[in-house]
Amino acid sequence: MIRVFPLNDKYAESFAKMFCDYYDELGCDEDGEHLVREYILPDLLAGLLKVDLIEDDGSLCGFCIYQIDEPGNEWNFKDGWGDIREIYITMQKRGKGLGKFLLYTAEMRLKEAGAMDIYALPDEDSAGFFAACGYELSDEVCAELGCNVFIKQAANGCGHCSK
Repeated sequence: MIRVFPLNDKYAESFAKMFCDYYDELGCDEDGEHLVREYILPDLLAGLLKVDLIEDDGSLCGFCIYQIDEPGNEWNFKDGWGDIREIYITMQKRGKGLGKFLLYTAEMRLKEAGAMDIYALPDEDSAGFFAACGYELSDEVCAELGCNVFIKQAANGCGHCSK
């Protein structure tokens, strides 16, 4: 059985380890555990972002970090838009549709919270995933991160991946 649920204290350590694995896989030089402790968890507690976890048959296997951009948030790239900040599925669970299910859940929660449009700033390796889930490459580039902006507008429907 697949279960998506908000990050809670019971899963904080498992999430931190998974986030570090994610950052290692991306080849990031930053300390993933430091980012979790100093930024992600405090922002979660302050209500600036959301973190959902996904389990498959009782095994924790991924997460999605998302938010609605607003002026009070340090990261406010597209005011009022939903932002899929990070999404990750462990290597052994990929290819089963879990990432798409997790993304669909985040999109629905963003829409429920008032975001009409959603964007993501994927790296080259994950751009195909977002395209398969209905995101379109826009003309916009995020200069700070040096990546293309992929958008999903309400007219395109959120959560209906094409593959």
